[in-house]
Amino acid sequence: MTSTLLLVLVLVAGACLATQVGVNASLARWSGSPITAAAISFAVGTVALVLYAVIARVPAPPLGRVPGPAWWTWAGGLLGGFYVAMMVLAAPRLGAATTIALVVAGQMTTSIALDHMGAFGFPARPVTLGRLAGGALIVAGVVLLRRL
Repeated sequence: MTSTLLLVLVLVAGACLATQVGVNASLARWSGSPITAAAISFAVGTVALVLYAVIARVPAPPLGRVPGPAWWTWAGGLLGGFYVAMMVLAAPRLGAATTIALVVAGQMTTSIALDHMGAFGFPARPVTLGRLAGGALIVAGVVLLRRL
C-alpha cells in the first residue's frame, strides 16, 4: 500500500468517525438508550468483520499459543464501547463539530504522550516544541468552535 493511499484511507476513516457519531446518535434516539445503540453498533460491526474475514480467508489467531498477548490488548473493545457511548451522549448536546474537535484534541494529547513513552508498541518519539504546539493548536480549535 502506498503512503499516499494510506493517508487518503486514514482521512476517510476520520470522516467515517464523524459520520458514525450522527448515525449512532440517531440509533440511540430510536432505541431509547445510548448503551443499546453502542451495543447494536458493535454487533453490526462484528458481523461485518466476521463476514469479511470468512470471505477474505483471514487466518484465525493462534488461540492456543502461550503466553498470549499482554493483558491490555483485550481493552480495545472496552475503549471502543466507551467511545461510542460517549459520542452518542455528547453529539446531540454539543453538535458534531465540537464533539469531534474534542475527540481529536483527546486523541492528539494522548498520542503525543504515548509516542513519547513508546507505549503499546509505538516507536518512541520524544515530545518536541513543534508537537506541543500542534497539540495546543488543536485544543485552541476546540475552544474556538465551542465559543463561536
